[in-house]
Amino acid sequence: MLPALPRALVAALLLTLPLALLPASLAHAAERTVSGGRLDWGVKSSFRTYVTGPVAQGGWSLSAGAATLGTGAFRFHSAQGSYDPGSGATTARYAGGVRFTGHPESDGSAALDLTLSNPTVRLSGGSGTLHADMRSRDRASGDFLDRAQVPLATLNLTGVDLRGGTGVAVSGIPATLTAEGAVAFAGYYEAGTALDPVSLSADTLDPDPGQEDAPETPGDPDPADGEAAEEEAGPADTGAIADAVVDWGVRRTFREYVTGEIAAGTWEVTDGARDGGAVFRFTAGKGNHDARQRTVDARFSGTLHFTGNGLDLTLSAVTVSVQDGEGTLSADVRSDGTTEKGRPLVTFDAPSLAPEEGLLLVTEAPARLTDAGAAAFGGLYAAGTGMDPVTLAVALDAEAELPVLPDLGSEPPAEPEPAGAPVQAPGHAEPGDAGPAASSSSLPLLATTAAGALLLLSTVCLLLLRRNRRPADAATPPPTTTPPGPPGTDRRTRTDTDTDTLPTTEETPRS
Repeated sequence: MLPALPRALVAALLLTLPLALLPASLAHAAERTVSGGRLDWGVKSSFRTYVTGPVAQGGWSLSAGAATLGTGAFRFHSAQGSYDPGSGATTARYAGGVRFTGHPESDGSAALDLTLSNPTVRLSGGSGTLHADMRSRDRASGDFLDRAQVPLATLNLTGVDLRGGTGVAVSGIPATLTAEGAVAFAGYYEAGTALDPVSLSADTLDPDPGQEDAPETPGDPDPADGEAAEEEAGPADTGAIADAVVDWGVRRTFREYVTGEIAAGTWEVTDGARDGGAVFRFTAGKGNHDARQRTVDARFSGTLHFTGNGLDLTLSAVTVSVQDGEGTLSADVRSDGTTEKGRPLVTFDAPSLAPEEGLLLVTEAPARLTDAGAAAFGGLYAAGTGMDPVTLAVALDAEAELPVLPDLGSEPPAEPEPAGAPVQAPGHAEPGDAGPAASSSSLPLLATTAAGALLLLSTVCLLLLRRNRRPADAATPPPTTTPPGPPGTDRRTRTDTDTDTLPTTEETPRS
């Protein structure tokens, strides 16, 4: 019989071998901060068809930088959260909202009024949950119900290993309506209803170990001194602005028209303009402000050029003026080979223009097309037509932080996989990373190697135990029963018969 000490060593080896065989990237992976990424989701295709159809006679509108992807999905942007490469646990919060309205009433309201915004996904193991802020109108009473971060849909990640990446990128995740989601959805669908599949990405920052423990630099000013200095040197009530940006998407349906089958065109941003996917940013604003009178006059850099069949429209030299609670966005407009300078395109409300933390901010103010703007668009829209909202940010000093441009990206959406097909693996290490991260494709090989090594060690240990076993009496016959085999000899194959499939026909919401 083995002495107690060797037996204890064998037991310890058996317990620690699986951990020893894990790659360092999984055994000691630090949690990474999610910063950037997008969620693409159509909510439910039959619901979109119903809303815009002859019964509901409605539509949808976007907010907070959300975008449409063709006619089949909405894109939510600027993910924030955390990702654990060791376990694959992911939390990603996205920005943007979509509001569905239908069944117009005589007072201008809509009997169907549902807003979904700020979706959040939480993934762990082979499943996940999609949460969202929901605002819906009760069909019986007409009252609005607001709920924050409703667990709206369950996500099926069966067979997907999210461990070992530098981020997450999955597509075609089957989604099913929860009981809470059915209530928040105003009862249009029952719990368990299949929703559109979800595709998402969550980018992460490289971990920076030790940053939190960095020693304070000698001679750093006391925070209280800094606050006092800021009060003494705050932004002047009037004067030149330090920087400014204005965000405007022109009009969602116009962008869809430009890239659609009729115009078959595109757009280009140059001279400092930026494309956020659903909004265009004009940058490097210069000009003057008067905080007391709440006025702003600013000019911006950037050129936006639309082209297509029968279309050639350029907007440049954008300016914004705000006074008496109303703003006007103007631009030089070039169309049909001629240029008109300083044409006022849209007006927007700016009733509260008070400085806060050195910033004058107007966020997503509804915009209306002017007479001159209607002419600039060749009569496609009448004066007074609602255009995309305007966001204006004016920094009064160099310390003020301008809002970031929504991270919507310009690449096409990931094509959803057929129901039951494998879901795309998590993102792998990017070029320049310190070392290769274990990908989902390497994990089966790793598991096979670990299992084989464990089986071999177990067999050796059992042979040692049998060889060192001595009978108490030489006359005692050997056992007539066969000793148990080594671990792993009883191999069972699991057959999954419950396959999630999406319906082949779309149903109409229950009335």
